Amino acid sequence: MTLQTTDWIAAAAAQQSATIALRRAIHADPELGLSCHRTTTRLKAALEDLSLDIRDSQRTSGFIARLDGTRPGRTVLLRGDMDALPIHEDTGLEFASRTPGHMHACGHDTHSAMLAGAARILARCRDEIEGTILFMFQPGEEGHHGARHMIEEGLLDDPAPDAAFALHIFPNLPGGLIACREGALLASTDTLLATVRGRGGHAAMPHDAIDPIPATCEAVMALQVYVARRTTFTDPVVLSITQINAGSAHNIIPDRVEIVGTLRTLSDRVRQDARAAFRRIVENIADAHGCTAEASIDPGYPAAINDPRAVGLIRDCATALFGENGYHSIPAPIMGGEDFAYVLQKVPGAMAILGVAPPDGDPSARAPIHNSKMIVEEAHLARGVALHCALATRFLEAGW
Repeated sequence: MTLQTTDWIAAAAAQQSATIALRRAIHADPELGLSCHRTTTRLKAALEDLSLDIRDSQRTSGFIARLDGTRPGRTVLLRGDMDALPIHEDTGLEFASRTPGHMHACGHDTHSAMLAGAARILARCRDEIEGTILFMFQPGEEGHHGARHMIEEGLLDDPAPDAAFALHIFPNLPGGLIACREGALLASTDTLLATVRGRGGHAAMPHDAIDPIPATCEAVMALQVYVARRTTFTDPVVLSITQINAGSAHNIIPDRVEIVGTLRTLSDRVRQDARAAFRRIVENIADAHGCTAEASIDPGYPAAINDPRAVGLIRDCATALFGENGYHSIPAPIMGGEDFAYVLQKVPGAMAILGVAPPDGDPSARAPIHNSKMIVEEAHLARGVALHCALATRFLEAGW
């Protein structure tokens, strides 16, 4: 391999206008879930003249684009997601969402556009590449298990990657900064569901009813006590009850209460313990009040665990590209979730964070991801493109 890190910076800068144009086109036309066909069409059009082998997912609108170098070698996977969120955009941008209630508020438009830009650059270097690069364009990250579907279809089996990398933008991290950490980066994401049943009646005569509301309130408080007193800060648990639904009038005791929440953990052992505690606490407290309860878990993504070797490669590439101040080690896990975790269960690798805050003002004051006012400073996307190129080629050349 003869290309140097400075080549990737220059190539990404030359590609920048096309990267931004593609990002804006995707941003203006957001799609949800596993079926992002218009986005897929745009991405394939950006790749159509590169002579890449395309394999389509049958369960989703995702696809794998394969670039083979002129000589055999290792295989590396680069992933970009493409789906949006059910949020009404409130940015005022000229390329804001044209679909009411849909918005790219998590940066997936930038992820897929940066990956397409990297594919265009790397395809021009085919003669200097030893091995295979897989570009994974994936829908359904926002709760739809898109990565798991594509893995179950065998799209990562032939050839099987030896390493996998992904980038995620953060709009309130200093612009251009690459951040990462070894081990747990992001949490598992289970949804908690329960129905507490009593016997409804007149609110003025509660002794003739069995009120499920006090039982539910006690259970919610007991769940917080469980987290505070039965779990350790060294292997943290976040358990948040986010919905409590009951009743139809001020003078009626309802028959039932429904609760919904989220459970976030960083290890399988603690995840299983907390799941069992949720069921035990809700069902037993309901029973103590003369009610019944049905508690269940809707399994979400596993925790995203970064391989230390992959994090080392990200650090080395980021500092080579952007200098010693271009990389930051994240001190603690982030309790959000990401379905790239499924890829990391199958393939050693890592996800890194790319800061895209504007140069002025306090980055932490910017609207965060999943916010209707989230804005990306597009000038920093070239860094993501360059890092993709550097990671793929460095791994193919020298491994870990």
